[in-house]
Formats: sequence, C-alpha cells, structure tokens
Amino acid sequence: MLVHAGDELDYRLEMIQVADDTYAFIGEKEDFSRSNGGNIVNTGFIVTDTGVIVIDTGPSLLYGQQMREAIGRVTDKPIIKVLLTHHHPDHIFGSQAFADTPVYALPGTLESIRGEAQGFLDNLYRMVGPWMKGTRVMESVRVLEIQHENIGGHALEYITMSGHTAGDLMVFDEKTGVLFAGDLVFHNRALTTPHADPGDWMAALDRLLNMDFRILVPGHGELSSSKDAVEQTRDYLLWLESTIRDAVQRGLDMNEVMQIPLPERFQALAVISSEYPRSVIHRFPVYEEELLQ
Repeated sequence: MLVHAGDELDYRLEMIQVADDTYAFIGEKEDFSRSNGGNIVNTGFIVTDTGVIVIDTGPSLLYGQQMREAIGRVTDKPIIKVLLTHHHPDHIFGSQAFADTPVYALPGTLESIRGEAQGFLDNLYRMVGPWMKGTRVMESVRVLEIQHENIGGHALEYITMSGHTAGDLMVFDEKTGVLFAGDLVFHNRALTTPHADPGDWMAALDRLLNMDFRILVPGHGELSSSKDAVEQTRDYLLWLESTIRDAVQRGLDMNEVMQIPLPERFQALAVISSEYPRSVIHRFPVYEEELLQ
C-alpha cells in the first residue's frame, strides 16, 4: 500500500520470502499512475554469505531508497552487486540509491539505457509526479560479461536472452531453484510490447519451459511454482501476434483490430483493456510494412 500525506511519500514495500536467503517485492498489476507511484514491478534480492545481490531497483530514487531500507531490516550484510534485467523504466530508476555499489546490465540493455532512459524519465515525471523527485538517469552502469558466478554459497547463472527487449537478463540461483525472469514472463497481467521481438521472445519462453526451477519471479504479477506463468505468457504472445498479423493480411485498419474480441482466457488479465490497444499500436505497423514489402 502507498501513503501520500502532504509531502510524505511511502511505498510501504512489503517483502515476500521466496526461498532461503531470497526475497521479492511484488508490485501492483496496474499502469503507471500517481496513486501507485510507479510501483508496478517485481524486484528482489538474494542474501549470500558475502553480501546482498539486488535484482532490479524499481521506478524511482525513492523506491530504491526504501528498497534499501527494507533490505537493511533483513540483514546487515553489505549490498555488493545490482543486476538490471532490462532497460524499462520501472526496473532501473531506483539504481541511484545504490550508487556505492556496482550496477550491471547486458550490453543491449546498456545501449538502450543510453538511448532511451532520459525520455522514459521525462514520461515518468509526467505520469507519477512527486514520486520521482530527485530521480536521474544513472550513467555508471557496467556491462555484465559473465554467465556464472559463485557468491557466498550461491551458484548464480546469468542467462542472456532477448525478445521483450534487445537484452533480457534472467538470474537463476542453483542453490534455491529461484529464477528471476524479468519481463520475459508476466503472470496474470497483460504483457507489454514496445520493444518486442516475438520470435526471440518465443525462443526465450521455450527455453524457460525446459528449465528446472522451483519458484519463478516474473517481472510483473504473482510468483509461480509451476510453468503456468510461462505458458500463459507464451499463449497470449502467440495469440497477439497471430491475430494482428492475420488482421493486417485481411485489410483491417488499426482501429478495427483494437475492436477484435479477446478470447475468454485472456479477459481476466490485469490491464488488458489498456495493454492490448497499445500492443496493436506497437505491432500493427510492423506487419503492415512486412505486407507492403
């Protein structure tokens, strides 16, 4: 729950213990708004014998600060590494609060941050207002170049994928079986597609279906102890792309595609009424250009 009383802003972050040494903060299944302060994302951290590994930092400096305070209530171990799963604004702008810690991202993520982060930040200031006070683009992000690392008794696998964006990092802890999947997986929330490459995304989801994890932390929505969240994301992505492609081939215009009835199995997805039209706007021109060529 968020609190906004006068100048007092508080995300009231509540953590869930996912497994031994492993915690997650679960955001609202909503669009950005002043009422949620941009807290629509799942973030997390792993407490190792050496120190704390943070996965994603939330939408604002304030979120990062309050995330750091919450971590301090669990352990007095130092925060030794921050990992950004991709470049979307709800995942990266809390990184300022970890300026004393190395922050890592994939090369594609770093390139996208350099090209798009300032525009994202300007939009967030407009959408969530005072929650963004003092938030800036953090420039000192390092390239993650390793695929495996043993830290304080935890064997971590850094899985390089793409599809939701040009660089999608998944973090798998072999000790606990917890997989932080970033926005490659949405659970009971409609996925977003501004930078989607559906072929790469489907390949990533197929790989996920063959992975042996115990708990999956999606980028948005509830935790999952099965492959259901992966299958749901895959099912919706496949329907979305085939529906838009078919509509373009049949000569429908963009507004007509937006009026196509949603299958019953997708109607309960959070924010589907706003995300489906956005996806049509993102993907319709791609298939229109493909048809013209």
